[in-house]
Amino acid sequence: MSVPGTIILSRPDALGDAVVTLTTAGWIKANAPGTRIIVLCKEYARAVWKYSAHVDRIITLEELDRLGERTATLELEAVGADAIVHVFPHRDVACWAKGAGIPRRIGTSHRWWHWTACNERVHFSRKRSMLHEAQLNIKLLEPFGLPMPGSAKELVPHLGLRKPVPSERVRAMIRDDRRRLVIHPLLGSGVGWGLANYADLIRSLDPMVWQVIITGTAEEAARYRASLPLELEHVTDAGGQLDLEELMMLIGSCDAMVAASTGPMHIAAALGLRTVGLFSMRRPIFPARWAPIGTNAHALVFDPGCPDCAAGRPCDCITRIPVSRVLDLLE
Repeated sequence: MSVPGTIILSRPDALGDAVVTLTTAGWIKANAPGTRIIVLCKEYARAVWKYSAHVDRIITLEELDRLGERTATLELEAVGADAIVHVFPHRDVACWAKGAGIPRRIGTSHRWWHWTACNERVHFSRKRSMLHEAQLNIKLLEPFGLPMPGSAKELVPHLGLRKPVPSERVRAMIRDDRRRLVIHPLLGSGVGWGLANYADLIRSLDPMVWQVIITGTAEEAARYRASLPLELEHVTDAGGQLDLEELMMLIGSCDAMVAASTGPMHIAAALGLRTVGLFSMRRPIFPARWAPIGTNAHALVFDPGCPDCAAGRPCDCITRIPVSRVLDLLE
């Protein structure tokens, strides 16, 4: 096994993907503890990496973009990395890394620019794979001779996400005399569980036992407020009030999370909450690929053998997951 002394993990994309990639950094550290890991991410996801136990430095795509191509290349050269792993392909980053003369530049063979910018390419297809996204990320470490985890569960000890200390503003949102459940009802793409189901779930929870905290962006809050029973005494609406770091503080202060496949769901699982993820069986958004990873994480589907999902037809089977199944996992 030959693991470089300093590795850049380049993952400048969505929040959920960033959380899943925590295990890539953890897997490297577990197998080569002396390795220095630098993460190149979007500014939006910086808070996730800030609380990673495995990361030594963070560089954001936005700060490199602001520098311009020549200076961004010089900045990467000054890092002194022995290798860069393009966990998520980004053409500009690949070009900067080549210009910086990073000795080992690793990426998937399925991006044409990697054939000119990378000198080590790993061949596999994410779209058709039955492996979890976390395992596929680690597959890119093959050139270092690192072993492949047998399952996503094997990666749970390597998440390394620390709970942020809640600010006074976040503390003011939570009740100490109740179990605290975060519901993140909407998602950026794909089919969700449906606001009617979330409303039924909220009404089914004992208000003497639970505090329900609803989260989402300001735009999402404008969509869910007309459909959820926010007037109930045990419900707190935090929509549009928190940045990502504050959202992590809030989630880390709670006991459970219910959501479809979203970044906050993955954060909750990584922080050790009882996490109920709601999924369809349609590839590539099904649980085999995107189930939450954590010590108390669960993925629910309506029908594991759904014929419409298997055929790639439009399907809303996720909306038919009974509220009772979610309650069973929570209570």
